[in-house]
This record gives sequence, structure tokens and C-alpha cells, in this order.
Amino acid sequence: MKSLTLALASIILAATSPALAQEREPAPPGSRAYIIWPRDGTVVEGGKLWVRMGLSEMGVAPSGVRKQGSGHHHLLVDTDLPPMDEPIPNNARHLHFGAGQTEARLELPPGRHTLQMLLGDADHVPHDPPVMSKKISITVK
Repeated sequence: MKSLTLALASIILAATSPALAQEREPAPPGSRAYIIWPRDGTVVEGGKLWVRMGLSEMGVAPSGVRKQGSGHHHLLVDTDLPPMDEPIPNNARHLHFGAGQTEARLELPPGRHTLQMLLGDADHVPHDPPVMSKKISITVK
């Protein structure tokens, strides 16, 4: 009985271990994400601006909705890409648009900033391969 209990405990531990990588949703060939506005190098007066995000060869679906070939936008502000096999963090540098939004109003302090869009699946995990925009730089005056 003791060996059966240990075997069951090992199975449960292995199944719930955070070390196991989450299987990623496949991205359709040719899919790409891009930032429509602002353009790379834009200078913005004041700190309020609209960011418009685009996606080709895939559809936009709210978080929690599993639909092949779809996902939702995450905007990375002044940060590098997160790990690709984990959910994208949700904080001031990793903005989630889980309702399927394709534009957002940001307020940034004066200075140079970077923006990059990364698509996440229903669970906020990047696709395989990742669908992301190039990182752009803007300046707020």
C-alpha cells in the first residue's frame, strides 16, 4: 500500500509541477503582429497617446476563448520579451487587452520609451512561433 501511495504522489506531483512547460498554441504560417500607431521614432507632445495594434493571418479573440488561429494583444512598455513558455505577466510594463481591444490610450512620462506588441493565446501564453511586432521607440516631450 505504501508503494501505491508513493506512486500516486509522484504522478500528482509530476502533473502539477510548475517546471513542466505549457504546450503552446501553434501560430499559422505568415502570421504577424504590428503596431499601426505610433510609428518608430515618433515624438509625442504630452504623455497621452493612442496605440493602435494590428494583426494579419490570425484573428483576435478575448482571453479565455479557445479558437484556433486567434489570440489577444499584449503591449510591452519599456521592457524585454517575457519567457515564451509561460503566461505573459500582467503589470504596468505588460498590458493585457483580453477583451480583444486593438487600440489603447496610454499615458507615459517624458523621455524615450519602447513599445512592442506580443500576441497571447486564451491563457496569455505566446504562440509557437511567437507572433510579435518589432520593438519601436518613441519620445514623449
